Amino acid sequence: MASKTQSALKSKPHDTALDEVIKLAVMAVGGQGGGVLTNWIEDCARRNGYAVQATSVAGVAQRTGATIYYIEMAPAGDRPPVFSLLPAAGDVDILVAAEMMEAGRAIMRGFVTPDRTTLIASSHRALAVSEKTAPGDGIADSDEVIAAAEIAARRFILFDMDTMAIKAGSVISSTLFGALAGSGALPFERESFEAAIKASGRGVEASLRAFAAGFEAAAGGIVETPSAGPIDKPAKTAPQGPQPLLEGWRELEARAIAIPMPARDMALTGLRSVVDFQDLAYGAEYLDRLERVMAADDPAKDHELTREAAKYIAKAMAYDDVIRVADLKTRGSRFARVRSEIAPADGARMKLTEFMHPRAEEIVGMMPAHLGRRMSQSPAAMKLIDRIFNRGRRVRTDRLLPFAQLYVLGGLRKFRRGTLRHAVEKQHLDDWLDLALKYRHADYALGVETLRNRRLIKGYSDTHARGLSKFDRVMDGVALLAGRDDAAHWCRLLREAALADEKGDKLEGALKTVRSFAVQGESTHAN
Repeated sequence: MASKTQSALKSKPHDTALDEVIKLAVMAVGGQGGGVLTNWIEDCARRNGYAVQATSVAGVAQRTGATIYYIEMAPAGDRPPVFSLLPAAGDVDILVAAEMMEAGRAIMRGFVTPDRTTLIASSHRALAVSEKTAPGDGIADSDEVIAAAEIAARRFILFDMDTMAIKAGSVISSTLFGALAGSGALPFERESFEAAIKASGRGVEASLRAFAAGFEAAAGGIVETPSAGPIDKPAKTAPQGPQPLLEGWRELEARAIAIPMPARDMALTGLRSVVDFQDLAYGAEYLDRLERVMAADDPAKDHELTREAAKYIAKAMAYDDVIRVADLKTRGSRFARVRSEIAPADGARMKLTEFMHPRAEEIVGMMPAHLGRRMSQSPAAMKLIDRIFNRGRRVRTDRLLPFAQLYVLGGLRKFRRGTLRHAVEKQHLDDWLDLALKYRHADYALGVETLRNRRLIKGYSDTHARGLSKFDRVMDGVALLAGRDDAAHWCRLLREAALADEKGDKLEGALKTVRSFAVQGESTHAN
């Protein structure tokens, strides 16, 4: 459950600073309606006889569209006030952050100060580019931002305004506007804020619902921290289809249920994944491999080896190839998800553009294995294929012909087993699994860590190639460590180093340390 602290606003004395210039900054990411919010604030201030100036500073390189909207306002008098164009550190009265890390960025830049700033922020996350591109888990810790905000701000109001807006059928700018009104940080009545929304003339009813929700939440001065409780997972839907296929599925499901409890849930999840990727026969192959690992496991270790194998064998078998990407992009569930995220207005037509640039390796990988190998061994052929296909292509999947092309491509999965890519992936999977079981017989923990190294391989195209390169380098390091008592520990450190940065500099440093161990060990053995 979320914890909440209340601050009484009704008895708050009049702030004489509000009779002077009020300085307000809005920090939002593209698509959150920061411009609309700024227009509403301007309109509301002018309705109350204030002179207003608003500017915006785009920060595309920082967060792909993050913008600072800056507004200054003052009661209109005989002489027009002189306004600044940009916010200055230590000189902001109200800071509205449309996302958790935007609040953190405002604090780092000194816009939030304990002597004057009211900080109003949404607790949801819109991941930054640096968080998305990290090979491992690059998501920043929101709790650290909350702790800093509680110290840095004079008043701090935080709750999930994005979810609140979606439930109201609107966008977060409406909830932010309501939170600003409910905070009492501006000397205007609620009716003035609502009049600004009504004057905009677009999506008024939904915007007013979201505004009201934000107003009520902020009027209590809520600081809401993320819940540490379990996350509700959507219920698994029962499979549907022809009776022979359903019977085949139930047989596979029974085999997965027979797996020991610590690994059972993961085995069932993995089975669903590989069957969705290919077919029932592919699911049987998955269980064959998993049962092989189970036979070599140690129940006294709580079947940790089987549990990790259930996860990573499934990931290895459900690899991303051109066929898979085309299949996912043409599924009805994807169009429904995109529509729910974009939430287009009633009657509006949604356009969906895919950006694709397959490399020669992806094209050759779709060929029959024998032909693909011949082509891949010819530099001239690969160069020609790359020149033809490796170009940025924008494919409008909301149109019939482009959609049909991808749909047909996704339907080629029935031929996948005969492709070069499948042959390569199968061989790589078998080699990795054989090595993990070999290590397991001498060092159970090293066998488990070897299975976990498969986490390094993911994605499509260049991302897959980089991950595969890191995997190979880590496994080379593990080969040098085999036989040491701390081999599993160093295997884990190598994997964490590989996940720490995209270029692999930290991994190279860790490998140098491992090589020094190997050299010392060889020297000692020789003496």
